[in-house]
Amino acid sequence: MNNSSAVLILDKVSKSYGNGLAVNEVSLNIRENEFFALLGPSGCGKTTLLRMLAGFETPSAGCIYLDGKDISPLPANKRPLNLMFQSYALFPNMTVRKNIAYGLEMERLPEADIRRRVDEVLSTAQLGELAERKPDQLSGGQRQRVALARALVKRPRVLLLDEPLGALDKKLREKMQLELKRLQLESGITFIIVTHDQEEALVMSDRMAVLDGGKVCQCGSPTELYENPNSRFVANFIGVSNLLEGVRSGPHSVRVNGQELAVETDAPLVPGQPVAVVVRPERLQVLGEGEVCANQVSGHIVEIAYHGLDTNLHVQTGFSDKPLIVRVPSSQFEFAHFAIGMSVRLGWQARHARVLTR
Repeated sequence: MNNSSAVLILDKVSKSYGNGLAVNEVSLNIRENEFFALLGPSGCGKTTLLRMLAGFETPSAGCIYLDGKDISPLPANKRPLNLMFQSYALFPNMTVRKNIAYGLEMERLPEADIRRRVDEVLSTAQLGELAERKPDQLSGGQRQRVALARALVKRPRVLLLDEPLGALDKKLREKMQLELKRLQLESGITFIIVTHDQEEALVMSDRMAVLDGGKVCQCGSPTELYENPNSRFVANFIGVSNLLEGVRSGPHSVRVNGQELAVETDAPLVPGQPVAVVVRPERLQVLGEGEVCANQVSGHIVEIAYHGLDTNLHVQTGFSDKPLIVRVPSSQFEFAHFAIGMSVRLGWQARHARVLTR
């Protein structure tokens, strides 16, 4: 990526505690007006990385550049970045308006400027009717919007969000994911969110970086990481995957437990090289009588999991001890008669199989 389009550059940033590396030579370019997600399991280093961006931790090595200037030595209060905590940390004795205005008042801005900027952000965050209420009179989603408005009113160059939706229930989380994206687009501010929730990152982010063991495993758009994971770890972490372990047997084939599977790949692989074939559940289909596919396998249903919009069939095959998962839309499931123990044939196209070497 051209560095000139990046507002924030991390150049081989590391953080060690004692003999352990929490963050290991992370290099990332984050663009202007981008919604960027740092995603990974607990302990992967994503929160430590966010704290270094905010200025609450100092890198053990490497540099952080904002608009071309190295901000690594600057304390948190000297950085044009704002960190919104998961707890929201609202002042209970202040109204919504006063909570939002507090940071501007600390900067001793003229009263007219404060009023104008607070009114603008109240409108953007759709909080106008709640301006005179106190936090205990608000719902969880409303408090979250107040915390966001308080961060946005300071017009930070970059807004950092640490698991901002973690305290909300599922339905409210889904609503606030779209709300966050809307606020980011309307404010024109670069957002960096830390989350362990893969669905949250897929819905909201323009690009995302998956971390494990303090290192970046892969960085790209949600579509790129979901459709073209570069490792078994990323394939398993982003969405649900069927991983078939085998060996490369030809230019466009992989042998899995004695069966040849057709694949499409440009990777320079050696015959006999151990690989994994990844097929997403929605790419598998249950074949009807007479239907054929580039790849097909027979098995029997061992579990049926209904999810509302779709149903997952867990099908035991000869590929491995682990069943294959097939995602069947509810509209299709309604007209089929699937049952545990039923024999089925599954099929998928060569282009829908991703070959992984690590």
